Amino acid sequence: MLAAMATYHCPQDGTLAETTSLTWCCPVCRGPWDLDFESAGPLRPDALSGRVNSLWRYEEVLPLSSPVTTLGEGRTPLVPLTGTVSAKLDFLMPTLSFKDRGAVMLAELARRLSPGRVVADSSGNAGTAVAAYCARAALPCTVYVPEGTSPKKTEQIRAHGARLEIVPGGRESTAMAARAAADEPGTFYASHVFNPYFLHGTKTYVYELWEDLGGRLPDAIAVPVGNGTLLLGAALATAELHAQGLIDTRPALVAVQAEAVSPLAAAFHAGAQDLLEAPAGPASPTLAEGIAIPRPPRARAILAAVRESGGTFLTVTEDQIRSAQLDLAARGFYVETTGVACWAAVGGWTDRSVVVPLCGAGLKTGLAG
Repeated sequence: MLAAMATYHCPQDGTLAETTSLTWCCPVCRGPWDLDFESAGPLRPDALSGRVNSLWRYEEVLPLSSPVTTLGEGRTPLVPLTGTVSAKLDFLMPTLSFKDRGAVMLAELARRLSPGRVVADSSGNAGTAVAAYCARAALPCTVYVPEGTSPKKTEQIRAHGARLEIVPGGRESTAMAARAAADEPGTFYASHVFNPYFLHGTKTYVYELWEDLGGRLPDAIAVPVGNGTLLLGAALATAELHAQGLIDTRPALVAVQAEAVSPLAAAFHAGAQDLLEAPAGPASPTLAEGIAIPRPPRARAILAAVRESGGTFLTVTEDQIRSAQLDLAARGFYVETTGVACWAAVGGWTDRSVVVPLCGAGLKTGLAG
């Protein structure tokens, strides 16, 4: 069974839909869904001892329970890098990226809905995660990726038994191809952007921080932002923890983008509530391919979440990304280029505590050229 009283709702026009349907977007505005569900909470810290050592230990605040598709995801280590900066090692997930947190939710939801097939689109990490969890759930899966996606990621997708569709063009062309396929009857669109179950998976990142830090959170949480799934999950978790009285204040959310593709940073610093008008065309090349998203569908929500937290947007150059990857490797952490963006942005901070995610393993992309 799905969570009690779970309903999709559109934050733009208020349209509602049942979570038992295969609808992947609001039929009125074609925008992404949010999720309303009746939590089994509140979460009691003293009840966590002895629970399963995965993200499913926070069952009171999750929209699904008793998963079949789990691969033991979550509960990744938190280690200090400097006196004020710590890193959460999400590259130690089963498919070597943080996307497992949301992918397990999508695959578990799909398993319960029994679609004819699952489709996903990705620049690599979300696709490998969805492919792996669909394999675990014995669901047929097709993953759409842009041409130029790392061969190591496409190899991993194929290894999990998914069908791979390589789309000419960039990330937006790939998304359009997947969404056309998602409109076919009997298809579940495992979209890490449009389906809010994914965000309720990524929010466990912050619940783990809260537990590992003894019931508190750092002054700031830095996250790389393309489509914003980790940032929006973090915003969900900090709001829930605050509402439950488990934290006194909410940390600032620091969003990091590559300077080459930084539409959200530009909008934020211009004081805009949504993306600024920009000429259509391909995104500039960047080593941080996982966050090279020129028009994220949840842009308004991302900008609002950062502002409400008292946070900000930072950008990093390609040279900073290269240097950060080598610096982390010298410290023992081999992280892919997208995953080093936050270290490049806040690694020198000394005035407040901050956690950065090391989101994906370096084996997925290799060293920056």
